[in-house]
Amino acid sequence: MAKTRNSLDQRPLGNPGSGAFRVDRYPFYLLNRALGHYNVVISARLRGIAIDIPTWRVLMVLGERSPRSIGQIAEASVIKLSTMMRILERMADAGLVTSAPSTLDARVTEVFLSNAGRGKVVEARAATAPVYAAAIGGFSAVDFDRMIMLLGRLHDNLTGME
Repeated sequence: MAKTRNSLDQRPLGNPGSGAFRVDRYPFYLLNRALGHYNVVISARLRGIAIDIPTWRVLMVLGERSPRSIGQIAEASVIKLSTMMRILERMADAGLVTSAPSTLDARVTEVFLSNAGRGKVVEARAATAPVYAAAIGGFSAVDFDRMIMLLGRLHDNLTGME
């Protein structure tokens, strides 16, 4: 929503500490609502190719660049390291990934996409691309760039608060 000279500052309406609080103006509710709906839709698509959302997230990260360390995959996938270990074990059992000590630092385990994993990345991209296209439908390039920038700023504002 573009701000005009006559529009009100809606930030107080999204502040849970305000008596004027409205859940439909709370950005984290709106993000959660969109992500929840997205996950329902994407889960159905992924079931069709026999993977779940965590596996998909790892495939997308490794599809961008492989190998990566387990820690890098966990960070990029926004999944706790202990959970990531279990996901990668499942994926290795399914033949989607392999792992080996890093040639630069033997304390680091690198994860590689297998041939089957690369094939599953192709399937996953084909299954999820229509959802992405529908989700950003009606967004101009400027809208999309601004959304990405604002989400990055929101993340940066929260970084270090934990």
